[in-house]
Amino acid sequence: MLTDPQIAIAVVVVAVITFACRIAPFVLLRGRGDSALLGFLSRAMPLGVMIVLVAYTLGGMSLAPSTWLPAVGGIGATAGLHLWRRSIGLSLIGGTGVYVALSLLLT
Repeated sequence: MLTDPQIAIAVVVVAVITFACRIAPFVLLRGRGDSALLGFLSRAMPLGVMIVLVAYTLGGMSLAPSTWLPAVGGIGATAGLHLWRRSIGLSLIGGTGVYVALSLLLT
């Protein structure tokens, strides 16, 4: 079992690694804002990431409504809220809320 100092050191190491991973793209891409490749990626990546997330979420679902209905409801709420308000925060919170509510109601 880990002692308290070991746990504290582990938390600090993980925090430093997480911070480095978050800041690395900004440091590495500084001064390259006019790149054609970066322009393409900035337009294509959001849609690509969303497609991968939806496929991952819906993959492996069974036919029982308690498994697929929360996911489909959350995806629908996220898409609907984003199309309505174009707010990432609202879409994220609203879609997650619908997913959690349906999950709790159907279990």
